[in-house]
Amino acid sequence: MMNTYQINFEPTGKSGRCKGNQSLLDCANQVGMGIVSICGGHGWCHSCKVQILEGAVSKPTASERKIFSPEEIKKGFRLACQTYPEGDVKLFVPPESMTTIQRLQVEGFEIAVTPDSTVRSYNISLPAPSLSDLQADVERTFQGLNNQKIYCNNIDIEVLKNISNLLRSWDWKVKVFVRGSEVIAIGPQSSRQLGLAVDLGSTKIAAYLIDLESGANLAARGVTNPQFSYGEDIVTRLSLVLEKKGGGKLMQKVVIDELNRLLVALCTEVNAQPDEVVAAVIVGNTAMHHLLLKLPISQLAHAPYIPVVKAALDIKARDLGLNIAPGAYVHILPNIAGFVGADHVAMLLSTKPIWQKDDLALAIDIGTNSEISLISNGEISALSCASGPAFEGAEIKNGMRATAGAIERLRISNDRVDYLTIDEAEPIGICGSGILDAIAQLRLAGIVDKSGRMLNNHPRVRDNKGQREFVIVTEEERNGRPAITITQTDVRAIQLAKGAIRSGIQVLLATHNRSPEEIKKVVIAGAFGSYIDISSAITIGMLPSLPLNRFEQIGNAAGTGAKLALVSRSKVKEAQQIASEVHYIELGAVPDYTNFLMEAAALDEY
Repeated sequence: MMNTYQINFEPTGKSGRCKGNQSLLDCANQVGMGIVSICGGHGWCHSCKVQILEGAVSKPTASERKIFSPEEIKKGFRLACQTYPEGDVKLFVPPESMTTIQRLQVEGFEIAVTPDSTVRSYNISLPAPSLSDLQADVERTFQGLNNQKIYCNNIDIEVLKNISNLLRSWDWKVKVFVRGSEVIAIGPQSSRQLGLAVDLGSTKIAAYLIDLESGANLAARGVTNPQFSYGEDIVTRLSLVLEKKGGGKLMQKVVIDELNRLLVALCTEVNAQPDEVVAAVIVGNTAMHHLLLKLPISQLAHAPYIPVVKAALDIKARDLGLNIAPGAYVHILPNIAGFVGADHVAMLLSTKPIWQKDDLALAIDIGTNSEISLISNGEISALSCASGPAFEGAEIKNGMRATAGAIERLRISNDRVDYLTIDEAEPIGICGSGILDAIAQLRLAGIVDKSGRMLNNHPRVRDNKGQREFVIVTEEERNGRPAITITQTDVRAIQLAKGAIRSGIQVLLATHNRSPEEIKKVVIAGAFGSYIDISSAITIGMLPSLPLNRFEQIGNAAGTGAKLALVSRSKVKEAQQIASEVHYIELGAVPDYTNFLMEAAALDEY
């Protein structure tokens, strides 16, 4: 029998017993201790750094010896995914390695729309049955609806099981919820008609509780996607499902459990009950879509990246395990193709009032997998590009997620570096927006050239382990702790990430035979896009060199699109129309795409 050991995680105090063949990262996932694992536990992203305080663990791996100095290893610094307990262990998880305190983007711009939900509610008062009135309970309910010229011929099986008790407990005065010709819920006449909109992102989940009668946003919350602990990028998660028995079930369960926790929190905030939620809309990229629905993913994970289904879906909430009204449906917006999914459709839906005004516009959602659309005279072309996790702080020596203490703004003035950190906390690393600023400032100062080479021409440039690095915060400024730096390798990682986005934009422009200066509007959505300095993105050649007033950072546009589809039947149809009209471009099929990508790596404006 495999030995089990007590594992204690500081400073949270979470603990549990784990087997000796489980890594500390596996142990963390088992006890609900969120540790960042961008690569899914393969040892290359270095995001799961921890410090062993007490206890025996396995010897450091080659991967760990590559990133930690002998002194750091002696102090107990390890990668959680590479370290296995050999006895009871106490370890410290630093803030930059935690998944639970990331700054998340929930808010987006709002669009006024006339409420017209797919679910309608009707108050009816029914005569009680008697010896002279023997009509069955369901038919009696249908008759009450017919009296209001509402014709139903179907009733959800879960409602059917409970309707007799419910009618009598509420003295035959009820509110009936109807979708199409089906009764999907029944409650007291005081019941509210609520809906749940969800943007199921790879990194975060944003959920909104909506009053379907008024369209009002009652409450909103955002959390880190719990799948994040099993790998940040979608390819890693798909690989886990393909390689690990039960991986697909696990990926779906952790998301549904989190959605149910969010549901309870939202309802508690407005003194409502989860069973008052009678409709839901969920959007996500194609991978999130398939993992949520437990669809086969082997054909999606490999070229030519074929989804199981493109069309919109309507699924009973109970079939997903979502604890809203038992007869309620979850509407899943349509996908486009490849990894461009329902979240991008939702983004296009919500931003249509912006981009339809101009003859040439860009709509971008920047992330680990960035989705880009070019709208040229009403024609939409879309693609996805693997911009990688560098903008999330991965593959960057001192990179971290957008949590307290992350450097998010940076300026270089002669020999001085000025910076701002999230929550004005002491600097512990640098997040995506700060990394973008740093590369732009290094370029403007002439410390990094167009090719991305770091020059030894500044007092803050030094050699460390065979490569140059620029010191942002010195050891002295950190009271003896390691300096926060940008290395030559970091610059190359950002070149690849921004090059993927730039090449995607240039492919779209070439497809329509248009030039960058013709773009009248650039809509930037998503959490990362909401916080970046547009000038920095232009300086390094990630975004086209255009007047700043042509750019619009709009927050969580996918969440806004999900809310629109929840509240309005016409917006559901509009989303389906948009998805059907988008021309998808698979970059792997673009002739000479490698040349586009190589040219796009240059750190210059375009």
